[in-house]
Amino acid sequence: MLDWLKHINKEFPEFWKTYLSEFNKKSTRYVILSTEASGLKYSSDVIFSIGAFAVVDDSILISDSFEVVLLQYKFLHQNKLSNAFIIESKMKKMGEIDGIIALVEFIGNAVIVGHHIDDHVEMINAALERQGCGRLRNEALDIDIMHQKLHDITDTKFSLDQLSEIYKIPKSNRNTASEDAYKAALLFLKLKSRLGIK
Repeated sequence: MLDWLKHINKEFPEFWKTYLSEFNKKSTRYVILSTEASGLKYSSDVIFSIGAFAVVDDSILISDSFEVVLLQYKFLHQNKLSNAFIIESKMKKMGEIDGIIALVEFIGNAVIVGHHIDDHVEMINAALERQGCGRLRNEALDIDIMHQKLHDITDTKFSLDQLSEIYKIPKSNRNTASEDAYKAALLFLKLKSRLGIK
């Protein structure tokens, strides 16, 4: 809660200063984001891959997308886990530092959207903390909460697959961060329209 106290008089990396300077103006861009992580213990788990698509003017911009596998060999080695999925993946690969910097640059001051987005944002914040930065400043929208608000539901959470079925989003045989981000983007466009969000 008092995160800002840790950063008084702190010299931030250049990419973080640039990121913070972008909040002088409001964005009309949404970034639909999904991550695959080893778990949800923000202090000890790590992100393995990230997928994201920009949405502007009610359109998913395939050309404005982000996809990366983060090389987490140390984590995999310490936990005696296989790295076969990293080797076999044809996605762009980066170390955690470079991958998180590239993600922050991609997101900019956009509104972040996703399914149970707080979990994804907290994992990114933990990675940023390891780089000596603050927390993401972006507004965030959760498509599950949007669905609950639309139908006045307060006691049930919905999985991404359940929401996809409800809103007739085609199923995919693959299960990657980018596939999840794309499904979330389609859901967001439907929910955004029904809730009257500009």
